[in-house]
Amino acid sequence: MSLHPRRARWRTQWATVVWLTVVWVFLWGDLSVGNVLAGLVIGFVVTTGLRMAPIWFHGHLRFWPLLHLVGRFAVDLVRASFEVSLIALRPRYTPRGAVIGVQLRSHSDLYLTLTAELCSLVPGSLVVEAHRLTGMLYLHVLDVRQSGGIEAARQVVLDQEARVLRAFASDEELAAAHLVAVGP
Repeated sequence: MSLHPRRARWRTQWATVVWLTVVWVFLWGDLSVGNVLAGLVIGFVVTTGLRMAPIWFHGHLRFWPLLHLVGRFAVDLVRASFEVSLIALRPRYTPRGAVIGVQLRSHSDLYLTLTAELCSLVPGSLVVEAHRLTGMLYLHVLDVRQSGGIEAARQVVLDQEARVLRAFASDEELAAAHLVAVGP
């Protein structure tokens, strides 16, 4: 066994510690020596003390699909915020909510998590359960009628997953998901 994978793991771990420290400082809103040291200690304890399953990334970043993913997410965020505000302000309107199951194309924990997070961040939908082994997401949709029906709500999630895969997946993962690789 070579030391290279071990060194790579430690390099990744320290990058995670630094990232957690940055998040810690932003959450406290105060860039001070004490906050940075506390963030470093907490980040180190989290990365070494909590056993987390490794998530393997075999894909690569594609700039244009990533830009499309971020742009579309921003549009969805604004549109959904407007639609939810209309529901909240409409007198005597009762939204027809539903919990829907969506079978994702990919069974990767990374893509499942990214898709679930992006769907949950858009107002009007919330992931209530995710099955790692089957790649199934269960979402609560605030108003199925406004979403265009259950199948339309499912398609929104599948479209979000497709954008995630096109931005991050390898060519083999795209082929397995029956998606065509877009750009270099």
